[in-house]
Amino acid sequence: MRVRKTLSNWLTTRYQLIIRNEENFAEKTSLGFTYSKIILFSVILFVAILLISLFLVKSILAKWFDPRHAQLEANRQLRELAIKVDSLALEVDRKDRFIANFQRVLSGDTTDMIDPAQILTADDKPLVRESDLRPDPRDSAFRKEFEQSGLSLVNYSESPARELMGTFFFPPITGFISDRYNVKNGHYGVDIVARTNEPIKAIADGTVILASWTQDSGYVIAIQHRGNLISVYKHNAELLKKVGTFVNAGEIVAIVGNSGEMTDGPHLHFELWYNGNSLNPEEFVTF
Repeated sequence: MRVRKTLSNWLTTRYQLIIRNEENFAEKTSLGFTYSKIILFSVILFVAILLISLFLVKSILAKWFDPRHAQLEANRQLRELAIKVDSLALEVDRKDRFIANFQRVLSGDTTDMIDPAQILTADDKPLVRESDLRPDPRDSAFRKEFEQSGLSLVNYSESPARELMGTFFFPPITGFISDRYNVKNGHYGVDIVARTNEPIKAIADGTVILASWTQDSGYVIAIQHRGNLISVYKHNAELLKKVGTFVNAGEIVAIVGNSGEMTDGPHLHFELWYNGNSLNPEEFVTF
């Protein structure tokens, strides 16, 4: 006669789980258990998962639906947006003033001119004060005396470089001239406005004699050519050649930039010097 098992016997009956090798049936491990242990372990695991879930859900809901937290988060976001909008408005205003100032320079209108350094900086004070740019009376007297002598750099003959007229020079960059050669104003070159990161090329074969940084002109590179001719490239963003390097005509030597204090935007200030005298680059190079 078959013995009828009770619930207590079913729960307490011990079983053994044996794991064997499929090929040779060798016993690898065994595990003894009862149904009561399995049920108890399952209940404990279920309760632990339930408690963890309730804690996480409560924390997330409290964070999402807490009115004080939502209000603080909204205020923080509004404050950040207000700061960004204010900064963008100031930046747009400075850019607009700079563009208007630059257009007036191109048109030749210099009345009520605003210092570009003051426009492009966040501070109210310009980088260079007007009083710093005024020449000392003693310097002016010395300059006048020097120019009246026969050794002046600016009072040379009308054709100091007649032998260079037949020489072809590569244009260092292609763009429009924003400020022309003017010896009386102390501007011994031309300013060419071009696209950002435009490469600057050597006008002829030569050797780099200067590749450095100056406070007024930023990154400057100068090349010594044949016949005592020197070309100078100022306000670069980056110099690609070192002193002593030989460069070929048309070889890239720098990148257009806006370095130095005496500048009002990305451009190239290009100068030509022959036998110690400055030349008008427009007479020898087509930009």
